[in-house]
Amino acid sequence: MSTSLLYQTIDQLSREKGIDAQIIISAVEDAILVATRKYYKTAEDLQSHFNKETGEVEVYAVKKIVEDVGDPDHEISLRDAQKLNAEAAVEGEVRIRKATDVLGRIAAQAAKQVIFQKVREAERDTVYAEYNQRVGELVNCTVKRMEGPDVIVDLGRTEARMPRKEQSRLESYQIGDRIRAVIKEVDRAARGPQVIVSRADALLVQKLFEMEVPEIYDSTVVIKAIAREAGERTKAAVYSKDPDVDCVGACVGTKGMRVQSIIRELRGEKIDIIEYNEDPLVFAANALSPAKINHVSILDMQEKHLEVIVDDSQLSLAIGKKGQNVRLAAKLLGWHIDIKSEEEKRQEIESQMAAMALRGAPISELAGLGDKTLEKLRESGIETVEQLAQKTPEELMQIQGVGEKTVDRIRRVVTDYFERDQSGAAAGAEAAEAEEGGAADSAEVAETANAEEASVDTEAKDEAAATDTSAGVEAAGAEHVEAAAPPEESGKTESTEEAETPSSGGAAPDGTGGEEK
Repeated sequence: MSTSLLYQTIDQLSREKGIDAQIIISAVEDAILVATRKYYKTAEDLQSHFNKETGEVEVYAVKKIVEDVGDPDHEISLRDAQKLNAEAAVEGEVRIRKATDVLGRIAAQAAKQVIFQKVREAERDTVYAEYNQRVGELVNCTVKRMEGPDVIVDLGRTEARMPRKEQSRLESYQIGDRIRAVIKEVDRAARGPQVIVSRADALLVQKLFEMEVPEIYDSTVVIKAIAREAGERTKAAVYSKDPDVDCVGACVGTKGMRVQSIIRELRGEKIDIIEYNEDPLVFAANALSPAKINHVSILDMQEKHLEVIVDDSQLSLAIGKKGQNVRLAAKLLGWHIDIKSEEEKRQEIESQMAAMALRGAPISELAGLGDKTLEKLRESGIETVEQLAQKTPEELMQIQGVGEKTVDRIRRVVTDYFERDQSGAAAGAEAAEAEEGGAADSAEVAETANAEEASVDTEAKDEAAATDTSAGVEAAGAEHVEAAAPPEESGKTESTEEAETPSSGGAAPDGTGGEEK
């Protein structure tokens, strides 16, 4: 290879690879330097220089000028140096040119390998510098070949790799297919293609929405969060900066045209678009759609733990197939979510109440025991009044610091506690009984009043009847008297009868007169 042809090759290579020509020239200089050192088998300090005017690579051995030479590979005497350069002086340096036209074929092959290695390194640095600035960008690429489970795609200037984990479960690829993907990362240390692209990342959905929805592109509508399980379902939380713009409607589009376009690009993957809310309770209820949520509560603010209550009929819908719905919602919120049905929550509350009842009252509720005594009881494992009541005097005296007097005081205090509870319960029962008795007394009083009133009516009726009977008797007596009376008194008797007969006759037919009396 002539030197002029070498220079032309360098210039052409720099244009094809997009690499600075100086990088290739440095690679050529290093290659010739390695070949020269291997050919001469020397330990001298060698330097190479590419002469752009002649297109030659010149190699020199650099030695230091000294009075007495101790290391001939790195030093040269003043007399020998002046033979090469008349102006040479001690402590200076002299450059001795090495012939490169005798390197041979093996040296040329070694130089070629060094050049290719340097060019590859320079190309990789160029690719890294360019694509590292484009991470997260949506790119169009063509499937070039398959390497095991990985898909190698062509980006134009370089190749990219799509690992199995970055592929959608619904998709299969053929050589020549044109696809859209996002640049996930750029790996400088990778042996093969450095650029990693993805079709499974949630960022792909976001970029597709930016392309299809003008409101997202101009930042009127903002995608706050996206949770995705590639090939199955995606949840996107959107928020509108303009109150007049419906964020969900803008993403869905007229008759769903916008979101349907994205679904076709994702090969039929389901997409849920929900409205973002700053309140995590409201946001959680939205994120779990299409399930209807009854109640959301925060269990732990620090740990970001939520509890969601739903109807029994909505439980399976809220959890989703294999827990997918709640898993995506939790990923979207960044909170842990526990979903329970109304029945489960009721049973949980009942079990907690039962556990509290079984635990009993703490011994601190015992009035009459000092703090030291309570502390000794706790140290012996006695926490509740029920546990203390079950202990025998012998067992209590085995506790360190508890004597007979303390045992007697404990038994009196415990007895008073239970008697007080029983009296309280009895008082409550008496109050309830009194309340029931009051109602019964009221009924009895009313019944007695009604009975007395009926009795009064009966007596009035009897009295009226008695009065009528006496009036009849008197009338009958009057007739006998009239029969025996002298003739001149008969008029008086008739007038008396006429005066009394109307009153008795008025009450007799229907008895109303007696009631009126």
